[in-house]
Amino acid sequence: MNHDAYPDDYIRAILNGVKTIAMVGASPVNVRPSYFAFKYLAQRGYDMIPVNPGQVGKSLLGKPFVASLGDIDRPVDMIDIFRNSSHIAPVVDEALKMTPPPKVIWMQLGARDDAAAATAEAAGLKVVMNRCPKIEYGRLSSEISWMGVNSRTLSSKRAPIPTQGMRLSLNRTSVGGGETAASDRAAKNRNDLA
Repeated sequence: MNHDAYPDDYIRAILNGVKTIAMVGASPVNVRPSYFAFKYLAQRGYDMIPVNPGQVGKSLLGKPFVASLGDIDRPVDMIDIFRNSSHIAPVVDEALKMTPPPKVIWMQLGARDDAAAATAEAAGLKVVMNRCPKIEYGRLSSEISWMGVNSRTLSSKRAPIPTQGMRLSLNRTSVGGGETAASDRAAKNRNDLA
């Protein structure tokens, strides 16, 4: 798998196929990115499990924190890692010890560990690095366009306004790659300077 560019169908299949997501590094602080992603995914119908040893005894949006992946009492489809890249390998190792193992390891924006990804893929798991499932869900469902963001999704029909617990279709067609003339110029200028 080329972890520098994921096909929309790969991301779409993951987001359509998972139901239970354990978020490692979830925070109850409502200004943290992990809080926003957790809340967004929970509102879209995913069964979210917050994992943070420093928050055990508390809950996040009514879901009790667990200290580690080993403390989860039910099967998990996806591990969403909201940790620094240097902390990813131990999380992947712990995920691979789960019975049954998850189907997906997802590393958030800014997080990448190619060795951990190779270990997970060798065990049969799908891996996504340096992406946010919240952003990808919004982009693929066209929901993000309701906020005035150019999602590069082409349709003559507007996506429905989401409501609590509503899961939007992720089958809207998106322009491949999302390149724009401006991004192409910026990349060329960056390469010319190097």
